[in-house]
Amino acid sequence: MPLTFRRARPTDVDAAIPLIYSSGPDAFDYAFARPGRSSATDFLRHAFLQGSGQFGWRQHWVGEQDGQVLAAGTAFGGEVNLGYMLAATRQILGYFGLASPAVMVRGLQLERIICPPPRRTLYLAHLGVAPERRGEGLGSQLIDHFLHCGRHAGLPMAALDVSVANPRAQALYERLGFSVQVERPSTLPGVASHRYMQRPL
Repeated sequence: MPLTFRRARPTDVDAAIPLIYSSGPDAFDYAFARPGRSSATDFLRHAFLQGSGQFGWRQHWVGEQDGQVLAAGTAFGGEVNLGYMLAATRQILGYFGLASPAVMVRGLQLERIICPPPRRTLYLAHLGVAPERRGEGLGSQLIDHFLHCGRHAGLPMAALDVSVANPRAQALYERLGFSVQVERPSTLPGVASHRYMQRPL
């Protein structure tokens, strides 16, 4: 049964955040978790409800069946890098307060492994499918939806990053025409190296 895609809403927070988090739990934990104080998903909820930036509800899509959200993700180009950075800075300052500088440093460290996308490239991110429905083709539908959006926008290339610890996801992306361009090694604790993948639109 095909998914129906729509723009996310603030009321999707409970369904969308676990899916977004599942797209890169190690990286999210490295950047945003404060052991004994708050989890990465606590910050992601805060940022999602703020609406702006790459974590906000306005930038996300959800895929539904029978009114149940089963997939989520976002896609954007390098043209928004500065705006996203400013929005993330505001959200981090508002949420972490005095701990914000350390969070920002960790975010910059992650950007050496998962780099901001180039201009004129549709970058797919935060791709998540409900665990109980994986293997049913929902991930392919989610990616196809974003590729269609990129073609409609006239962009020439699509790209994404995948953890070397997630070979199942890489195999899916390869079936959909993506190929590895570069592997960026990680020396960060708990964060695997990532592979940057591209395909023409």
